[in-house]
Amino acid sequence: TASFSRGLPRSMGAKKPDPKGGAKGGKSAPKKKEGGGGKAKKKKWSKGKVRDKLHNACLFNEETYGKLQKEFVSHKLITPAAVSERLKIRVSLAKIGLRKLAEDGVIEKVSFHNAQIIYTRCPNPNE
Repeated sequence: TASFSRGLPRSMGAKKPDPKGGAKGGKSAPKKKEGGGGKAKKKKWSKGKVRDKLHNACLFNEETYGKLQKEFVSHKLITPAAVSERLKIRVSLAKIGLRKLAEDGVIEKVSFHNAQIIYTRCPNPNE
């Protein structure tokens, strides 16, 4: 015999069956459906932050055009985005209004780029 098995008993004997059958309380466990695990719940993704739809005017009326002529003539920095936000008009309409004011000589174009146009007040209007 090998030296490492001296202190161990030779046979452990057969395992006796559990009289309760492995279930607690004497009730039988419910049978699982064949075919793998249960259906996992799908993760619910958040919809994200929803911005409110802007309802900006698409045409000038006398009131908004008057505000454009009076209010923005005194500003140092005039952009179509700023005009659109202040007067609640579309940016395309603000660009047209600012172009008209520049033609009249009330404001002056500082920087022109494809995406951004910057105007400023004229130091000496109507020259």
